[in-house]
Amino acid sequence: MKYLLIIINIICLVSGQTVWKLGMENIELHGNIIQKLFQFVFSPLIFLGFVLYIIATVIWMYLLSKFPLSFLYPLQSLAYVFSLFVGLMIFKEFIPLTRWVGTGVILFGVYLIVK
Repeated sequence: MKYLLIIINIICLVSGQTVWKLGMENIELHGNIIQKLFQFVFSPLIFLGFVLYIIATVIWMYLLSKFPLSFLYPLQSLAYVFSLFVGLMIFKEFIPLTRWVGTGVILFGVYLIVK
């Protein structure tokens, strides 16, 4: 169950970042600074990102109450791994070899932590 909650937390974080990026790519801000702020904050995708971050934070607080920080926090690095695949599949980003190698290092580190 703890691993499921950790994965849900990470998915919420990466999903929040993903919808923020989608929202920022599709928003055209106009007007004065106050109008731009309202357009930004009340954009459906930006708002969804905030909701996902709130959910992730609640899950994170629960996990912190149950497990050592030195165990949990390194597992958050899986968000980097997930975001690499989001960049590749959703945003069609080019991923250089060095990033793939770094991702492998992260995965090996996570393996060592959960072992």
